[in-house]
Amino acid sequence: MTRAIAVGEQDFVKIRENNYFYIDKTRFIADWWKGADNTTAIMRPRRFGKTLNMSMMEAFFSLDYQGMGEELFGGLEVWQDEDMRRLQGTYPVIFISFAVVKADNYGETMQWIKRIFAEAAAKFEFLLSSEKVSEYNRQALRRIQEGMDNVTAAGVLNLLCTCLQQHYGKKAIILLDEYDTPMHEAFAGGYWSELSGFMRHFFNATFKTNRNLERALMTGITRVAKESIFSDLNHLVIVTVQSEDYADAFGFTEQEVFVAMDEYGLADKDIVKQWYDGFTIGRHHDIYNPWSIINYLDRKGRLECYWANSSGNGLVSQLLQSGSVELKTQFEVLLQGGSLEAEVEDQIVFGDLNGSIIAVWSLLLASGYLTRDTAEMLEEGRFICQLRITNKETKIMFERMVSRWFRHSEGDYNGFIRALLEDNIDAMEDYINGVALYTFSSFDTGGKNRRQEPERFYHGFVLGLMVDLKDRYVISSNRESGYGRYDVMLEPKNASDNAVIIEFKAFNARREKSLEETVHSALRQIEDKQYAAALVAKGIASERIRKYGFAFEGKKVLIGSC
Repeated sequence: MTRAIAVGEQDFVKIRENNYFYIDKTRFIADWWKGADNTTAIMRPRRFGKTLNMSMMEAFFSLDYQGMGEELFGGLEVWQDEDMRRLQGTYPVIFISFAVVKADNYGETMQWIKRIFAEAAAKFEFLLSSEKVSEYNRQALRRIQEGMDNVTAAGVLNLLCTCLQQHYGKKAIILLDEYDTPMHEAFAGGYWSELSGFMRHFFNATFKTNRNLERALMTGITRVAKESIFSDLNHLVIVTVQSEDYADAFGFTEQEVFVAMDEYGLADKDIVKQWYDGFTIGRHHDIYNPWSIINYLDRKGRLECYWANSSGNGLVSQLLQSGSVELKTQFEVLLQGGSLEAEVEDQIVFGDLNGSIIAVWSLLLASGYLTRDTAEMLEEGRFICQLRITNKETKIMFERMVSRWFRHSEGDYNGFIRALLEDNIDAMEDYINGVALYTFSSFDTGGKNRRQEPERFYHGFVLGLMVDLKDRYVISSNRESGYGRYDVMLEPKNASDNAVIIEFKAFNARREKSLEETVHSALRQIEDKQYAAALVAKGIASERIRKYGFAFEGKKVLIGSC
């Protein structure tokens, strides 16, 4: 009889007590402990088993589970190690998670964090009556409430460690799950500078000046720049997706996935690999995200976008939508199944995300939306990688995301697609002006350089074409043909469809008197540069090649053809 699958269950104790489906990752406990690092921060994509592993750590080390080692860990790899057995249930453990800290402003974020700290302190309420804890510290414990000031909040975990050491005579272990969630939300919400100051004080008090800390383990998605958050934490060991350490401790290996499929009588291994494989950790390829595999097993082999749709993907969408023309042009290559060589960094500087392509690719790689086939280290923390979209599930997510950029516009994006296929220029012009009117601001970074903003929109529009017409056309942009580089080319997959060339051109008041002149300039460029040459060389007759000039001045668009 197969084990029941508890989708979404992240409580290790509950999984073991009920004999739910579980893939043994307990070797991580021994590897981490014997590594002897004081404070470790491990970065992995979301839904990658981080919280379950942290719950496993708590169950192994915490005094709360003393004497339950055989029940919880019997038959698992860590329990074969006699030295590790003696450590089970022997330490006070503080386990908190920032996963729920998702707010639109700094005030609400701080309310969430203080509530988490107050709940953590409430678990050790017995310390208030412990005669081993000094009266001074007991008075300090009483000040830990949801309405406490920021200084008190920053020192909560330090204080708890001190009180636990006085009570038990042992230093405490701290487990902090999803440490970077508040920072992702702060960047998206525009209050990063406010929150980063508090987080710096919190990390300093908890992990640097905490004399009663035995060891600490943090998990997150991204390595936030050390100089902005982890200032002076010289003993901090950061393990990213580029690192070899603990490479198979999070996520499922291919062997683990295939064994699980055999257990549940599922045979389509090649299809599952296409959909859910692709993550690379260190030198370990063929890592699968646990969330998709668990849902796939539970739904008896039903293929869906489980991991990619398990969050709103809002920050990713925001960065790509408002990204530069260069970023969108490179992303077009990825969206069509290609790969690109790009520089990435291990750490994320949130302040750079709106202006640095390197920062965006680094975030997408760390988050699991992109994977790398190769990596060459330039220097510590900097790499040249060959990047591609991780797998089919992630590609579908990106396509849906791009499509949503335009779906809610009153300009009717579908109407533009129909008009384009029908060669109805008047309708095309009406629709694209409507789409631009209602979605243009979404492509605006709000930065100082506003000259690129119209082009950000129109290159985003090209991505939309790629998604909606992918079944009928091979769409490319900024490629060489004839004597220049065209903006957009639609090469038909079916002999019954016409090919399309589009040239975008911004109105320049110094060179042109009207948008009509700009349209003519765009059309003249298509002809003079012989952009149709690449299509003709593939056997497409010239009469089947439609040519459009799109002239734009901000949100206003005029279209002509030849």
